[in-house]
Amino acid sequence: MLVAGVDSSTQSTKVLLCQAEDGTVLARGSAPHPPGTECDPAAWWSALEQAGQGLLDRADAVAVAAQQHGMVVVDEDGQVIRPAMLWNDLKSAAAARELIDELGGPAWWASHTGSVPSASFTVTKLRWLAEHEPGNAARVARVMLPHDWLTWRLAVAGPAGPAAGPVTDRGDASGTGYFSPAESRWLPEVAAAALGHEPGLPRIAKPAEVVGETATGAALAPGTGDNMGAALGLGLEPGELVTSIGTSGTAYAVTERAAADESGMVAGFADATGRYLPLIATVNAGLVLSAVARLIGTDLDGLSEQALQAEPGAGGLVLLPYLDGERSPNRPDATGVLRGLTTQNMTGPNLARAAIEAVLGTLAEAADLIAAQGASRQRVLLIGGGARSAAARRIAPTVFGAPVLVPAPEEYVALGAARQAAWALAGTPEPPAWPRHLPEEYTGAPDNGVRQRLAWLQQATAEWDTAGWDTPVWQR
Repeated sequence: MLVAGVDSSTQSTKVLLCQAEDGTVLARGSAPHPPGTECDPAAWWSALEQAGQGLLDRADAVAVAAQQHGMVVVDEDGQVIRPAMLWNDLKSAAAARELIDELGGPAWWASHTGSVPSASFTVTKLRWLAEHEPGNAARVARVMLPHDWLTWRLAVAGPAGPAAGPVTDRGDASGTGYFSPAESRWLPEVAAAALGHEPGLPRIAKPAEVVGETATGAALAPGTGDNMGAALGLGLEPGELVTSIGTSGTAYAVTERAAADESGMVAGFADATGRYLPLIATVNAGLVLSAVARLIGTDLDGLSEQALQAEPGAGGLVLLPYLDGERSPNRPDATGVLRGLTTQNMTGPNLARAAIEAVLGTLAEAADLIAAQGASRQRVLLIGGGARSAAARRIAPTVFGAPVLVPAPEEYVALGAARQAAWALAGTPEPPAWPRHLPEEYTGAPDNGVRQRLAWLQQATAEWDTAGWDTPVWQR
């Protein structure tokens, strides 16, 4: 039996064709997405057709995992009303603040939805739509997430078929801001408060439910969000914490109880298996490394080589890596800050080292906050494009203060979707036990200095976001 897993990410669509029994990857395809913070869902569909050519029609089951939070709105005829607003579209930051205040403050949001919404969350994008495009908001009949829409398009029959309406899973639904992970149910009154009227929402499918079939007769699993898919593809176990250096940075762990962090740092998501996935996402990760590599006239491999030439602490340079604003902590108007420059330490190696320490430091801070929500951390799994950096692998154990494993490079989101598809075929209580391929651990003596310097710079610059550079120093 063969299964296909789809990863429809911010940047591209990847498809893996795997053996259902053990997850062996037999073939793969990919296709790019347009850049930007908005996207016509038709572009995802076109990329899926291209990436899945010769693969999807060979599969006995298919599942789609996709970028979280994206807002896809359709009218009564199922037609897309406007380009989808993606997770990295931060123009709804003011809407997030409005909604938090209107519905009872951070404590209310944490206890009811598991998360305090930031500009990434779908609920804030609905409010932005209502305020800035009221004509489009009035036409909204249904709201979907990217993976919901793609699954709906794939289905020709069954509960996800066009006539029956879309389905979703509790994992991706938990990132909307109008779903209760603890109770596994929608909060339609919250969606209505954001949009101005109550939209139709997808049915919540069971984790391994067959929700329909594709045009080629393959069983269709419910799919999930990208982080939930990656956790499933990695076979994440209790005691393990994942940190990913991709376009964004993420840190998450599987737990048995729902998280509810009033600070808003930890998102209390559900996972794709019936458990929970407390998670922190940062806007600035791999793109910070790329930007610094360009600054010093090299590529990512060169950045890694130069970083290893510098001493820990980067000669006193500390980078606050909020180059594109930040989601965790919630500082959408923040910018990057480089502190400690002298004529002696302003070198390529020190800049490279400061960039890697900054990205790892923000993820290590995230790991500590997740651990405070009940997730034990015995070892760290480092994934994403940034994990290919030799410098990141060697520096990470000292920053995290824990052994670090770097799983073999793979498209783990797509692999997790494929594993869900195999689970739907098997009909078993738990996902199939695919082999895990974990390499040698990286270890190193803990270096608290990186975290301490970064924390100082975070605190020192926090007031700049609200005071602004035009405010005299004595008035800040």
